[in-house]
Amino acid sequence: MRHDGERTTIVLADDHALFREGLRELLEAKDDLLVIGEAGDGEGAVLTVADKRPDLVLLDVEMPGADVIVTVKRIKAASPRTQIIVLSMHDGPQLVQGLLTAGIRGYLLKTARREELISAIRSVRIDDGRVVLAVSRESLARLDEPTPPLLSGREREVLELTAQALSNNQIAGRLSLTEATVKRHLHNVFVKLGAVSRIDAVNKAIEQDLISTEHQTGQPRVSSGRPGKTRATAARGRRSSQG
Repeated sequence: MRHDGERTTIVLADDHALFREGLRELLEAKDDLLVIGEAGDGEGAVLTVADKRPDLVLLDVEMPGADVIVTVKRIKAASPRTQIIVLSMHDGPQLVQGLLTAGIRGYLLKTARREELISAIRSVRIDDGRVVLAVSRESLARLDEPTPPLLSGREREVLELTAQALSNNQIAGRLSLTEATVKRHLHNVFVKLGAVSRIDAVNKAIEQDLISTEHQTGQPRVSSGRPGKTRATAARGRRSSQG
């Protein structure tokens, strides 16, 4: 908890320099806030926090580098007392749930007013138990729904290419991985989703909104199954390429 007279020290982590510059000017116009560091990617955010040990980090959800949940966990490990408020253009309930579980203290849309941001920063610093959420009503209503398994960014990439009927060898070439690494990612996906096959994993991921259902061309890569759902019809790869 902040004591009277102390300034809240802040690190800004966002890959857009102009956005960071605007945030810095906004925050430092307040007598009780002080920006002491900036970072443009996930790795830089972790290193800056470890070096500066700020009171709070304003963390962009879509920076280059590791998945944001991984970055949050690394920040908490590097500086346990540092509080984290995530800024995002999206408010998907699954992402918000995962970040709350990882230990963030706030989640605000980048469309929030400056007064909302300042209030959120002060709120989490004054009250150690407070969590601030500024998301849509729909997203807030869905936060109590069961949380689906969280796939890593690489696992999602592998599964989306699997949904396009690519073999393990083709996926490996596309992502510059070894075939063994692709198989390991698919194994992890099977375990997380409780899937028994490649197509089963794709179908379950689509039903839980864990992967995209569109080709790069914008055309659906799946055909309809039971009403209201979309199920994959990706061809099985050769037996030797199955995960």
